[in-house]
Amino acid sequence: MLKEEKIETVPSGVDIATLADRFQDGSAEDVIRWALETYGSRVALSTSFQAEGMVILDMAYKVSPDVRVLTVDTGRLPQETHDLMDRVRERYGIPIEVYYPDPNELAEMVAKHGSNAFYRSVSLRLLCCNIRKVNPIDGALGSLDAWVSGLRRSQGETRARTKTIELDAAHRGIAKVNPLADWTYEEVWEYTRKHDLPYNDLYDKGYTSIGCAPCTRPVEPGEDMRAGRWWWEDGMPKECGIHLGPAWGRTS
Repeated sequence: MLKEEKIETVPSGVDIATLADRFQDGSAEDVIRWALETYGSRVALSTSFQAEGMVILDMAYKVSPDVRVLTVDTGRLPQETHDLMDRVRERYGIPIEVYYPDPNELAEMVAKHGSNAFYRSVSLRLLCCNIRKVNPIDGALGSLDAWVSGLRRSQGETRARTKTIELDAAHRGIAKVNPLADWTYEEVWEYTRKHDLPYNDLYDKGYTSIGCAPCTRPVEPGEDMRAGRWWWEDGMPKECGIHLGPAWGRTS
């Protein structure tokens, strides 16, 4: 069983840089085991059920079948994502903690700007991401001392400096654990196939990064892996704001 007591966000007397260096060359399984054994019920895997998240979920489940898994239902997810969540429940037998946008914030935004205002400007896209994704994840992480994400350095410039373990300035300075930080896209799929993991059916249709249905498309040959996210924007990071800090997406 996992420990239940609340502890410091980083073990006493341990510098975060030293801790990150300790696991820099370790396996993803070792990093996940450390996180679960250190934080117990005060750590959760946050996932949108992309391929990376499924790899981490599988590894974490093998360490502790009662691992906490949380996700955000933005209200605009593809049906394929909901179908995958059902398959996850069936395969692993674990509850998924689902968080939703505040209905009042959502209603106000739609009434003022319409359902698809994100196509009209970057600021409206960021507002939508903030209400549908960033605020719910902020609430979900509010009671945690650490969280596990599927970030990889090769996913783009904004993620190139991702550490295996780091302090999350965007969320009260809690510990953020990125077990796949140094993995490649190919390694993610090698593990997926080797362990016959369930995955989102959209990957078989040319998608390489999957978010909300209106904001995600398949990529074209030669395009960046995240080119299918908010493809109509020029010169903007392919991010919703969850990983970039408190100033990102805080717009009206």
